[in-house]
Amino acid sequence: MSDDTRYAECFLPTVHGKFRCIVFRFDNEEHVALCLGDYAQEPTLVRVHSECLTGEVFGSLRCDCLPQFDHALQQIADHGSGVLVYLRQEGRGIGLGNKIRAYSLQDQGKDTADANVMLGFNIDERTYDIAAKILLALGVNNIQIMTNNPEKIKSLEQSGIVVTKQIPHWIQSTEHNAYYIKTKKIKMGHINP
Repeated sequence: MSDDTRYAECFLPTVHGKFRCIVFRFDNEEHVALCLGDYAQEPTLVRVHSECLTGEVFGSLRCDCLPQFDHALQQIADHGSGVLVYLRQEGRGIGLGNKIRAYSLQDQGKDTADANVMLGFNIDERTYDIAAKILLALGVNNIQIMTNNPEKIKSLEQSGIVVTKQIPHWIQSTEHNAYYIKTKKIKMGHINP
């Protein structure tokens, strides 16, 4: 039985401003929309962001997830309105345990794409249909999206979202994540600025 629903909401003061935090439940999984201002005024500034416990909570420098998350919220705050959809898809959709297993393979010289494949997964297991459902539930279907991932754009469009503009969302690489970012550009087709 599906329990697709808008489940809980509150105002959430952050370092980037006071956002409306809305939790959605889809098939017993909780996802979040952080909304600011008159976000229904389209095209809406949007970031669809996947969970990264290692980067966003533990402070891992292997990826660019936390800087991308912070940059997106700041861009929305600067714009005065927008939505960040936070999807519970840890490790490109393979889960935390498998992400740590992939990190172990990366310690042995594999890149993030090859590590996922060696574990029996696709390079990227994420889907964005739930993000589209959340945006549509918020009354948003025409967006300008902060992303480098063409698959994200394609998936959202296939789910009924009109993407009027793609805004590059690259973060300055560091010695710890430069290989990861290079792999995203070369093997995953992320749009190179």
